[in-house]
Amino acid sequence: MNILIIGSAGGIGSQLLKDLSEDSSHNLLVGFHNKKIDTKYEAVSLDASKFEEVENFVNRGLQKFGNVDAIINLAGNLILKPAHLSSEEEFYETIDINLKSSFGVVRAAGKLLKNCSIILMSTAAASIGLSNHELISSAKSGVEGLAKSAAKTYSRKNIRVNTVSPGLVNTPLSKKITENPIILKASVKMLALDKIGKPKHISNMIRFLINPENDWITGQNFIVDGGLSSTK
Repeated sequence: MNILIIGSAGGIGSQLLKDLSEDSSHNLLVGFHNKKIDTKYEAVSLDASKFEEVENFVNRGLQKFGNVDAIINLAGNLILKPAHLSSEEEFYETIDINLKSSFGVVRAAGKLLKNCSIILMSTAAASIGLSNHELISSAKSGVEGLAKSAAKTYSRKNIRVNTVSPGLVNTPLSKKITENPIILKASVKMLALDKIGKPKHISNMIRFLINPENDWITGQNFIVDGGLSSTK
């Protein structure tokens, strides 16, 4: 498989890169922004919120491999504060990193590709009400709507589009929660399985969805959250 990954320097991205590299049949092109990654694969610096840079990245993968089987967008941020304390700059930053980057991926794939699986990242917080999640919930709800529409639009090109929605996962992005014992304890109490997730849990779901054997799945949102959204 020929796979493009955007946002591969984070906790989930690093785990996914590790897992995919264990299969010698996988050819990868990885994109990063601020934090360069140590990998045997070609790594490209890009701003995922810029349509042109995303399109150039996808085109680079197409030229490198001849065809692209999967694109995974892991670009994201997490600012936890109520709406009335959020600045306009924080709002647009969250929209750019999460929603605009996803739109750029779909846009580029629609122009350049066919027979491809696209994975976009949402969050379990978009499915339920969680305090101080207004910024990320706004952006990720848009990602879910984008994926459903794009799945219909580009089905004629056999492009599948799905979203994965993690709950609380132990990554650098969530350290403000995981490194605060009081907040962490309260968060774990909300989970049916009484434990936070690991990057491996999300990597497993992504790899399942891009597997060519699972090519009858599109327009779906897969929540991997330890039961947070379904048993709260």
